[in-house]
Formats: sequence, structure tokens, C-alpha cells
Amino acid sequence: MSGWFTLFTNARYALNGELVDDRLVVSDDTGLILKRDGYIGGEAVDLDDNIIAPGFLELHTNGVNGFHFTHFSDEQEYAKKVDGVARYYATQGVTGFWATIPTVSSEDFQKILPSLIPRDIPRAASLLGAHIEGPYLHPDKKGAHNASRFQPCDTDAASVYGRSNLATSTKLATLAPELPGSASLIKSLTAYDIKVSMGHSTATFAEGLAGLDAGATCLTHALNAMPALQSRSPGLTGLISLPAKRSPPAPYYTVIADGEHLHPQTVSLLYRSNPRKAIVITDSIELAGLPDGTYPGHAQIPFQQTKNGSRATISGTDTLIGGCIPLQQSVRNLMQWSGCGIAEAVATVTENVAGLMGLDGPGGRGILREGRRADLCVLDNDGVVLQTWIAGIKVWDKEDEIRRTEDSGETRG
Repeated sequence: MSGWFTLFTNARYALNGELVDDRLVVSDDTGLILKRDGYIGGEAVDLDDNIIAPGFLELHTNGVNGFHFTHFSDEQEYAKKVDGVARYYATQGVTGFWATIPTVSSEDFQKILPSLIPRDIPRAASLLGAHIEGPYLHPDKKGAHNASRFQPCDTDAASVYGRSNLATSTKLATLAPELPGSASLIKSLTAYDIKVSMGHSTATFAEGLAGLDAGATCLTHALNAMPALQSRSPGLTGLISLPAKRSPPAPYYTVIADGEHLHPQTVSLLYRSNPRKAIVITDSIELAGLPDGTYPGHAQIPFQQTKNGSRATISGTDTLIGGCIPLQQSVRNLMQWSGCGIAEAVATVTENVAGLMGLDGPGGRGILREGRRADLCVLDNDGVVLQTWIAGIKVWDKEDEIRRTEDSGETRG
């Protein structure tokens, strides 16, 4: 790339849930967003009136394209598989992700987590750490988790995950706040600067409030694997509409917008309840990207699994395992189902995620402000990803990929 900065013109960019008509300037040297005026020269990129968004952030993914993050053989091979996932995510506008490790044995946690320390991957999405979902979950809301591996909250987290992994790779933990000893566990995890989310839980509204007071700041896949929202029993989901001035405030909450885990109008209701705290996730599994069919289980699920379109279940049951659609499709679903604008939908996979995880400050990501990392994606008006830029460098272009595919077809012909 020529020059030391790139100027994006003829575009709008998404900021604070709105589309801003202005140019965007990024540094080729530092990979950061620069102030928007005072520069002469550099390379100008005309975006044909498309939309610049922060790079999408995948908060909850268990895997994709045949690879599950519990598929561990050795460190070298595992790193190659993670790199492959990261390169794929860049084609979807995703520039950072947290690898979810569901309930597995303590031995497996301690074997896998050292390979999930945050790192940049060349021309690919960054690995931002691990999300540990279990083993401190309620057996009545186990979902697809193996309840025989659940642990009481007085089991020391260091003995489950490994003390060094709590200080390095682990960035988010999901647990059930109604379990005895959960408040102490939440406090011990947050002492490592780990964000705590409440899920796979039978908790009442009051027990959820206690979880917030102990330091939890999020809900995991709202209304899935937790009590229903009822007239006189709001449960954990009722926390999302707490008054804005309450201390601690209402939690962030994640929503699976695939039409399988929640009805489209339920997605709309949840999003509209508190848009600034809503986070869209895929909860994707290794069956995402694979043809329909029946597949073997893994360290989390010791049963066969069946994929049928966007629906994945434990074979022979109606138990959902996880998601099978890309994050950009989830964003488009949210736009269609809730009627929100593209910048509002984008915020649920960028700014809101960065806010929860504490990444939106100087040098951080997820928001298009001066001094933040220039991880970007270019979208059309419908929310289709056209380009992905990482640290100010373009790493993927939809038109280039179409051209390569056509050229390859002609060569084979």
C-alpha cells in the first residue's frame, strides 16, 4: 500500500448506532484510526457509498467448518486449526473472536486453554481469548452440556481451569448464580479480570440481582437454558430492563438470532428492551458450514449430532446444540426482525461487545474512534460484508473472491 495512511471516501460509517457521513483515515504504520482531517497524500479508497463498520466481534463460538474448539490433539496442530477458523472469520467481517470451551473435564480444560492465549493471526481475525461455559452450571438447564461433569461452586476454579489459564487465556466465564457459593466464585473470577456471565441457570430475578451485585455483568443466550419471562416471575431475563441509573447497572445480554433458538419476535423484544446492552452471537458449532447430515460427538457431547439447515440437535432429540449461521447473517436477521437500522444492528456485534469486554478504550477495537485499532468491515446497505480490513490492511474482498472462483472454474473447464 502506498503512503503511510489510507483515506476512505464516498462512504458512511457506523458509530453509536448511527450512520455518519464523513471520511475515515487509518494509519498503515500503526494500524490505528487517525483524526479525520489534516492529511495530504496517502491512498484514497472510494467505497461507492457503502458503509464502514468496526470489524465484527464473535463473543460466543464453539467452532465452525468441522472444527470444534474441544478438538485437541497437540498444540501445533490445534494452532493450525485455530488459524484456519480465524482466516474464515475474516471472510465474514469478523476481526476478533473468543473461543468457547463448554463443559469438559478439568484435564481437557487445562490441556486446551494454554492454546487460547490472545494473539494476532496474520491476515485473519485475532484470537481474543477463551470463553469458558461451565462446569458451574445447573443440571436442570444443562442444554447440550454433560451434567456429569458439572462442579459445585466451592470447587476452586484454579483446580478446574489451571491458575495460569485464569490469568492469561480466560476472558469470559458463564455460570449459574443460584448455585451455593456462586457469589464467592464470581468474585474470585473477576479478581483475574475475567468477565462473568449468568446462564444455564434456574435463577430467579432476586438471585440474578445477587449475581450482579457479586460482579457478574452479562447474561448468556437470553431465554435459552434459563427460565421463561413470566408475568410475576421475570427470572434472569428481567434484569435487562433495570433502571439505567441502578448500581450495578443492567447486564449486557447475548441473543442467538438464528430463528431456531428464539422466535424472531422474541429476538425483537429482547433487542428493543435495551439496545445498548444487546449482543448478537452465533453460538456456532463445528457443524456450521458443513452439509446437512449426522456427525459424531466430541468431548462435550458424547452422542451423534444432526444438522438440518440452521438447526443442529443431539440426534434423536430436540435438544439444540448450537448455531449454524454466520454472524453477518445474524446481523441481517436482527435488522429484518426488529426493524432496527444497520448501524444499530452493527453495534450489537461491535461496540456493545467491546463495551462488555473492556476493549473500547484507546488502542482497543470495536468502535470507529481516533486511536482505536483499524479493524473494519465494509457493508452494503443490506448488511452483506464486502471487504474486511485488519489493522489498516485489506485482507479480504468479496469481488476478488468471486473473480478467483470464476477464474478457477475457467481453468478447470
